[in-house]
Amino acid sequence: MADKKPVKNTKRRQAIIRIVIMAMILVCINILASYFHGGIDLTHEKRFTLTTPTRKLLQNMTEVAVVDVYLKGKFPADMQRMVEGVREQLAAFKGIAGNRLIYRFSDPLEGKNEQDVKQVVRDMKAKGIDYMQLPTREEDGFSMKICFPFALLHYNGKELPINLLENPPGKNREEQISYAKALLEYKLANGINQLASPTKKRIAYAIGHGEDLSVKSFDMLSTLSILYNLDSLNLARLGHISNAYDAIIINKPTIPFTDPEKLKIDQYVMRGGHILWVVNTLNASMDSFNNGSLKAFALENGLNLDDILFKYGVRINPALVEDFTNMKVPLMGPNHKMELHDWPYFPKINPTSEHPISRNMNFIRAGFTNTMDTILTAGITKTILLQTSKYSRISTTPVTVSLSKAFYPGVKENFTKTSQNVAVLMEGQFHSLFENRLAMSYQRHLDSIKEHFIPVAKNSTSMIVTCIDDIFANDYSTKDGVMTLGYCKYDGEFYANKDFLLNCLEYLTDKSGLMEARSKDVKLRLLDKGRVKDERVIWQWVNVSIPIALVLIFASGYIFFRKRRYEVNTNTPKTTVKDA
Repeated sequence: MADKKPVKNTKRRQAIIRIVIMAMILVCINILASYFHGGIDLTHEKRFTLTTPTRKLLQNMTEVAVVDVYLKGKFPADMQRMVEGVREQLAAFKGIAGNRLIYRFSDPLEGKNEQDVKQVVRDMKAKGIDYMQLPTREEDGFSMKICFPFALLHYNGKELPINLLENPPGKNREEQISYAKALLEYKLANGINQLASPTKKRIAYAIGHGEDLSVKSFDMLSTLSILYNLDSLNLARLGHISNAYDAIIINKPTIPFTDPEKLKIDQYVMRGGHILWVVNTLNASMDSFNNGSLKAFALENGLNLDDILFKYGVRINPALVEDFTNMKVPLMGPNHKMELHDWPYFPKINPTSEHPISRNMNFIRAGFTNTMDTILTAGITKTILLQTSKYSRISTTPVTVSLSKAFYPGVKENFTKTSQNVAVLMEGQFHSLFENRLAMSYQRHLDSIKEHFIPVAKNSTSMIVTCIDDIFANDYSTKDGVMTLGYCKYDGEFYANKDFLLNCLEYLTDKSGLMEARSKDVKLRLLDKGRVKDERVIWQWVNVSIPIALVLIFASGYIFFRKRRYEVNTNTPKTTVKDA
């Protein structure tokens, strides 16, 4: 009996030591986990894996970035999934950036009375942060909750609001959430990249050839002046185009270009310049119907750009495309009231390309639009960015545009042409239009400004060509003034014209590669409602019974093996100890 007490004390000490060691191990694991973030992404679309450019950006951060997310509190289930998506994305960013990234969630309206809420809304709006209202369940029913689906990014002494939840039309709530989650990495990384840049990129808007400078282009030019150092560029007054410009924009010219002007554009490209071309070869316009005429003729502008664009790898055809998927225009109906009618000359373009410029993008609003063909050009890679729908048809020049097509647009079977190219990205080492045929007068001009003629681009460069008329044009009215580019005052919908143009310029000017993150897609994997209804009871039994069965199996096995280990074998003869 005397020997049993030391044995019990020894076992007790060993148990305590084991518990202490286990606790120390758990504490160490938690400390390490707070510094090192990792995981395995088993999703098909790799939604939790950061792209290589984003990882490089986070690794090269020189200062601390602070992200204030204004999404805290009780939200509906779908919005709560959005909040968790933002939290997961920021955690992934912090796993790479470490202590150089701080994020925090807050509710700006917490504890505020009605008057304070109005002031907070005004202060947020001044920062470029707008609010939305969400229906939330309360004890006495439903109420509308104001929230700010934005993050405010502070970095490099500057701040930038980031819209986390856009509202593209034509998508239900689940699709909107998935769309927003797919763009989270791109938006956050692009925001850091913008603030990290010490200076804005320089771009130039060409003038002097009838390019639009009216109120119709006000919104886009205003936006560009905020994001870039924007200059105007008059080719007739310059000896050459400076390569200090990261890109130039040639938007809807109507006056022909001279060969010396094309030489300036050409040599800018040969020195590595980038161009966004918006070119329409026909002069079709809805203003032609203002005099009461029911017909108008669309004739060629004669821009003298066919040869240079052909040399680079694209041909814009002197034809108008009609699309069964189209915009509506207001026309006077038989009852002398304005009515909206389908107008096949104004395609509604659905971006289907997988390229980051146009991926995950809503419909684009188009005016009179030509068609484009790509030309086989050595060393140039071409990517189709935008096409009309597969229900299209083409009217070749001279085109008679008749208002009767608004009242009788035709049936789908009449649109027999397949999808037509309307925007193309070209990349590579371009050859000069003047290669092997440079006139002596042009050579003397280059000598006078101390420039050497370059027949082939030394480095790879890029340009984007689109023949969508009025892609730059915003609506306006005497009552509401200038409207956001992409907003249609007739149907009240928002289109992605501005997003597409900004993506084009970002791709041409920014070589960080962050646009790769726009290719991500968070797919909706919804339940089959039919199977849910038919197999509901079966899966309820499976979900309830399997966990219970697993617990019983584990407990039975544990008892069985424990009994085998400690039971006394009755067949073993007992040893008797006789008293001395």
